Amino acid sequence: MKDATHPHYHMIKVVMTDGTDFMTRSTMGSEGDTLNLDIDPKTHPAWTGGSQQLMDRGGRLSRFNSRFAGINFGKK
Repeated sequence: MKDATHPHYHMIKVVMTDGTDFMTRSTMGSEGDTLNLDIDPKTHPAWTGGSQQLMDRGGRLSRFNSRFAGINFGKK
């Protein structure tokens, strides 16, 4: 294998949004750098089950719903 073809893999510190931190291996930055997360599994709605609403911009959602309202996809 050729030398210097792969990035350096080293330990960094990851800080979650609530202030907790952990050490992990990464190719980001250099040895001992800190990665501060803006979004993590403790706060993001995809992981917390938060309610998410669809925004209807320009009537696209209502046009989609009216166009495909009659399709039942095999439901009886």
